[in-house]
Amino acid sequence: SITKERTEVILQGTSSLDPNDPTAVWEEFEFKCKPGDLRRRPCFISPYHYRLDWLMWFAAFQTYEQNEWIIHLAGKLLAQEEQTLSLLATNPFAGRDPP
Repeated sequence: SITKERTEVILQGTSSLDPNDPTAVWEEFEFKCKPGDLRRRPCFISPYHYRLDWLMWFAAFQTYEQNEWIIHLAGKLLAQEEQTLSLLATNPFAGRDPP
């Protein structure tokens, strides 16, 4: 069975020097097939899933302590690691300083 409501983990970054500043602009890292932008057509891949997108779905059911890999993923995104960024649909910081 599946749930009627879906909780999502959203990874965002900011270029603001003070991330607590209410005017800080937070930009989302988009995944290839994970739900995100409502204007984007859903991806269709069968019978397989993009593994990272699939893991993000399950991570939403638990805490980050139960999914330590997500902390490592965030670190790799902050470091703008090319191999990690290749797993995503978009990098909002492409061509700019890392978040």
